[in-house]
Amino acid sequence: MATAKVERLLNLVICLLSTRQFVTADYIRRNVAGYADDGQSDEAFNRMFERDKTELRELGIPLVTGRSSMAAGADGYRINRDTYELPDISLDREEAAAIAMAAALWDTPEVSTISKTAVLKLRAAGVDVRADDELEITAASAARSMGSEVVIGGLLNAIDAGQAVEFTHRPGSAVASSTRTLEPWGVVTHRGRWYVVGHDRDRAATRTFRLSRISDIRPIGEPGSVVVPAGTDLQSVVSAAVDTAAGADGRIARVWVAAGRAAGLRRLATDSEPGDADGDPGDVLTIEIRSLSTLARMVLGAGRDAVVLDPPELRSTVIDALDTLVGVDI
Repeated sequence: MATAKVERLLNLVICLLSTRQFVTADYIRRNVAGYADDGQSDEAFNRMFERDKTELRELGIPLVTGRSSMAAGADGYRINRDTYELPDISLDREEAAAIAMAAALWDTPEVSTISKTAVLKLRAAGVDVRADDELEITAASAARSMGSEVVIGGLLNAIDAGQAVEFTHRPGSAVASSTRTLEPWGVVTHRGRWYVVGHDRDRAATRTFRLSRISDIRPIGEPGSVVVPAGTDLQSVVSAAVDTAAGADGRIARVWVAAGRAAGLRRLATDSEPGDADGDPGDVLTIEIRSLSTLARMVLGAGRDAVVLDPPELRSTVIDALDTLVGVDI
């Protein structure tokens, strides 16, 4: 059975990266899986090998040619490892959060091992990618925060095909579900949740839907019929929609957080200035209160790394919750 092209190219890259000397085409034909399939002729091998070399170079892989010690006067090949390998990567908090989000999103059997390994390596290098703090999600709540794999896959396929979709939308626990028709433009995240943005045919307007409230998705209409309006900033559309729905209640909170901690609260802050609390270094965050109870839960979740300075009602809510916890008989 013939080896798939991608597998053959990967085998070739591994071979040429592993060697310190130039290896000949004959060696590659005899030792690299995919080049001796079905007993192909010399001419067929040469054509295949030339195409593969060209493709590797077009992909930016530094394939180098030189005299091989395997056969007198014969050309050989290898990959310049110093040019090929990436330098050490340094990620800031937002980039590390994106890695954690990607690992949670693509938590499928095919790629879960790869994504989890990547996150573990980042943590081992001292990069904070804690999904529960940065993104307000965990593996257990991924489905609730981002919707099912069927919904995500259906939307991404429709967006890629330029096709409209129908789905069942549940606005809230107290509101009946309804069928909506959307021309999807893109899927983006905002404050740890996933949303799809597009043109709502039922409302004849741009609308944003939280993925965790969508089910029974199905494509409709012709592929290629959906076009994203030029200059559309999907992230801005989602931010405006979510912020409008939530609405700030006009109050401002000041919360002290320990240095390098409480990333979730830091993401909400509109301003930050250095400040100490009982001699511990940290920052004083300025946060617009959109939901007093939600902000109180985030402060409680940060534990000793967060202290409410004002307003008094937020401070009292947190203190009352702590008193309740202390009184619980565990």
